[in-house]
Amino acid sequence: MNNEILLKNLRNVPDFPIPGIQFKDVTTLFKDPECLRIMVDEIYELYKDKGITKVVGLESRGFVLGAAVALRLGAGFVMCRKPGKLPAQTRKATYMKEYGKDTIEIHDDAITEDDVVLIHDDLLATGGTMAAAYGLVKGFNPKKTFINFIIELAIEGLNGRECFGDDVEITTLMTI
Repeated sequence: MNNEILLKNLRNVPDFPIPGIQFKDVTTLFKDPECLRIMVDEIYELYKDKGITKVVGLESRGFVLGAAVALRLGAGFVMCRKPGKLPAQTRKATYMKEYGKDTIEIHDDAITEDDVVLIHDDLLATGGTMAAAYGLVKGFNPKKTFINFIIELAIEGLNGRECFGDDVEITTLMTI
């Protein structure tokens, strides 16, 4: 899609969180009402006819659009969080990121077999975070699962899409 307004408002932060990483800061898109509207509208248009019943947002930037899109779709919202942040019984997955190891959790009762799930996060790079979340969601055996990102980094060596099989549809709003 690569909306010019979104691209123009996206901030690049060099050497964050470690030297050599060119961090794509989506907070500049969240603070601008036109950018926020564009992103919610574009994701809604992609999924309005898919029967989504739950949107899973990944901590923490995935919470912003995930919740807004869930509201727009008439779906529930589920948080996928770092360890120790969810108060009830959870399932967890540990994975490798491009600059370290991390773990995410989701409540045991978050998703049912009757759900159609959209998992949302801000950025696809190596795919580790989303692959972990996708594995957690698949463990609930929902009817169908979709994946969406604001940005996909098309940089040699990252190959984030390779973490997923052909059984899941992946969409992005921007490819950089």
